[in-house]
Amino acid sequence: MGSMELGGSSSPSSKPEPALPATTPETEEERRKKLERYFAESDQRTFGGGSVGGTTPVDVHGRPIADLSKTGGWIAAFFIFGNEMTERMAYFGLAVNVVLFLFKVMHQPFTTSANVVNNFLGISQASSLIGGFIADAYLGRYWTIAIFTTLYLTGLTAITLCATMPVFTPSETHCDQLSLLLGVCESPKRWQLVYLYTVLYITAFGAAGIRPCVSSFGADQFDERSKNYKRHLDRFFNFFYLSVTFGAVAAFTLVVYIQMHHGWGAAFGVLAIAMGISNVVFFIGTPLYRHRVPGGSPLTRVAQVLVAAFHKRNVPFSNSELVGLYEVTGNHSAVKGSSKIAHTDDFRFLDKAALKTKEDGKDPNPWRLCTVTQVEEVKILIKILPVPSCTIMLGAVLTEFLTLSVQQAYTMNTYLGSLKLPVTCMPVFPGLSIFALLSLYYTAIVPMCRRITGHPRGLSQLQRVGIGLVLSILSVLWAGIFERYRRNYAVEHGFEFNFLKPMPHMSAYWLLIQYCLIGLAEVFCIVGLLEFLYQEAPDAMRSIASAYAAVAGGLGCFVATIINNIVEAVSPKLGSSQWLSRNINLGRFDYFYWLLTVLSLINFGVFLYAAKKYKYRYRPELESEKFEVNGQ
Repeated sequence: MGSMELGGSSSPSSKPEPALPATTPETEEERRKKLERYFAESDQRTFGGGSVGGTTPVDVHGRPIADLSKTGGWIAAFFIFGNEMTERMAYFGLAVNVVLFLFKVMHQPFTTSANVVNNFLGISQASSLIGGFIADAYLGRYWTIAIFTTLYLTGLTAITLCATMPVFTPSETHCDQLSLLLGVCESPKRWQLVYLYTVLYITAFGAAGIRPCVSSFGADQFDERSKNYKRHLDRFFNFFYLSVTFGAVAAFTLVVYIQMHHGWGAAFGVLAIAMGISNVVFFIGTPLYRHRVPGGSPLTRVAQVLVAAFHKRNVPFSNSELVGLYEVTGNHSAVKGSSKIAHTDDFRFLDKAALKTKEDGKDPNPWRLCTVTQVEEVKILIKILPVPSCTIMLGAVLTEFLTLSVQQAYTMNTYLGSLKLPVTCMPVFPGLSIFALLSLYYTAIVPMCRRITGHPRGLSQLQRVGIGLVLSILSVLWAGIFERYRRNYAVEHGFEFNFLKPMPHMSAYWLLIQYCLIGLAEVFCIVGLLEFLYQEAPDAMRSIASAYAAVAGGLGCFVATIINNIVEAVSPKLGSSQWLSRNINLGRFDYFYWLLTVLSLINFGVFLYAAKKYKYRYRPELESEKFEVNGQ
């Protein structure tokens, strides 16, 4: 870096200080100490009607909160948990029922129905960046959730109308089970499909606006200056995912039961009611919430850094006219809603955007000169990107399990004693494994891991993500081993062509091993990822960073579809039967699971490299932080 110094102004809107004359080059140690002193003044907050700077919490009207003890904390978080639980019940309830609704009521081919649901899941997650952008740039997380949750409710209400009013569905006359399988039932009118797909994707877009904001909004309720902040944050994300699991279990049990005994209209109606309750619960908690000031368009700030860095790409750091790296002086960052971020030496080509030369003058163009904090925001977004990218494969595995393992279960005995469980209830077991893990996490798992790793919370965020990826590899490996055994049993006992009839002596509960492994993989990986993204992200970009997790899940859905299409095209050319044959007893699902195992292993290798290279922004104070299991 040579002799770069920080120049700036007294506030974001004031003019920068005049150029400093050239001085004797500083040593690296001296430069670091100067940077540390400079950024130590950042984010000195004033309450009770004073200025709002950095990450100071405000009320719903944007005013500073005089008494933080009356807002936020676990009470506010529990309103958010309630909102998330009912919203996830609606989301998973829709996902598990729409495939059969499209097949049985709308008379669509099963493959078409499955692709529609994959697209629904993918869009609802991949478009989360839009919700995150709106929250970080303009509305804040609260108002973004409020708007999109209302949109979500509108979509669910419209889907309920489709399931209850015959005008929206094709005729059921002369349409029995055989006719459905043969595809000879009356096809829906074009407008009926357009209506259903439109309201379905409106619902998906509503979910996309909520997903990147709700976990970050919940984490905003805790005071960063508290000595127990990291402990509270760790527990918050675990309890947050527990509320997600409660919603999923309710969807796979209660909603499935209602559909089987009271029909499609009642099932979708319950989802709409659940979403309405979710809205009410969320709005009741409004007086308790802490808010963060939106920082303006993050995409604009990113674009400014890229443009400014490109414009000065040929300006050397040792240029004799160089004034220094540009940053505003004073307590607050030029980025509203953010504290200052100290300079790092990563991606030095981006530092060109903050090179302050004499040409920039006293009133610099933001597209030619950016602050250090603005440049560091872009660096952080780049540095954290590989971690959620490595969870795309987990999303693909989860998507495949939703369809492939259910097809396996249809060929097996689902009796639990004298009770016969519907096949559509089988995905509840990953949720039960999550309950078991979280009930033991702080009493058994954390103390054991702390003795091994020395980490105050047992496992770091990246270690949890890595364990989740390992468990997902074990789940698909076991799935392939068991599927080979199941298929051989079907062939040897005369069920080769009778794939719709359960084999009485083959229990579906062998599938619990793969279900539980993938459930544990999900909670380790996703909870660790959400906490990682929230804590590492820039203050004014936390919604966008949280959207990375959702986008990775959405891309996983699309990757699953791509893998399926490639396998369907290639597997017959390999001299074997179609791997994903409609008749599972003739197909080779075991080969497919092992393909997923190989891809997951490659993905895990990439993750190990990325995790080893990554340096946390906030390092855990292993020597000074004492983590108490009882949370007191």
